[in-house]
Amino acid sequence: MRAYCTLTRRELAGFFLSLTGYVIVAAAAFLVGFSFCLLISESQGGPPLTAPVTEIFYATAYFWLILLLAVPVITMRLFAQEKFSGTYETLMTTPVSDFQVVAAKFTGAIVFYMVMWLPLLGCLLILQHYTSGQGAFDAGAVGCTFLGILLIGCLFISLGCFASALTRSQTTAAMISVFFSMSLFMSSWLSDKLPSSGWKSQVLSLFALRDQMSEFVRGVVDTRTVVFYLSLTGFILFLTLRVVESRRWK
Repeated sequence: MRAYCTLTRRELAGFFLSLTGYVIVAAAAFLVGFSFCLLISESQGGPPLTAPVTEIFYATAYFWLILLLAVPVITMRLFAQEKFSGTYETLMTTPVSDFQVVAAKFTGAIVFYMVMWLPLLGCLLILQHYTSGQGAFDAGAVGCTFLGILLIGCLFISLGCFASALTRSQTTAAMISVFFSMSLFMSSWLSDKLPSSGWKSQVLSLFALRDQMSEFVRGVVDTRTVVFYLSLTGFILFLTLRVVESRRWK
């Protein structure tokens, strides 16, 4: 456990002690703040908001833009940078297990990922303050929204970890991660185009990220969705572990 915590702190230091980490957080904060400015300007002079602000924010393209672009940048360095800089073999020969290395890198990435989304909570609290608590802010919806952000982030970051473990080039790792993430995202569109009674549509509906996330932002938590995200994340991390262990076969 001590080795795992040490490796996790090492990964977090790589994010918070480098310029890249602050650029990612600043870009995410800018997009979140810009989207809220647009929402406020469009709602001025109109009828009161009847839906949670989280649902209105999710209806914009900024949520998926942040998710699809930021996660590959976060994860591309996890294994690829270690391999390129020559520290990978040194790390893997230390008295730590491959599982601890994969778990620590994933944990560090997911913690930084959630820190990146904190500006969203700040915007919601500011909106609640200036509306005297009478706006469309709902604490339950906010909590479910961040739960959805965490779950879908776990899935996308596990894909990024797997992509980074496959190559020593950070650019290639980012491109592979974008391909995986976009494939999952586009599958939710394909399920709407197929007949609802077909088995293909039923399989693709399991990957309907847009529909599943829309339930979270409305404050609805489906345990089947939670189990699906956690199971798929665990499976992808298992594949990542197998890729890391494959160095022994070479």
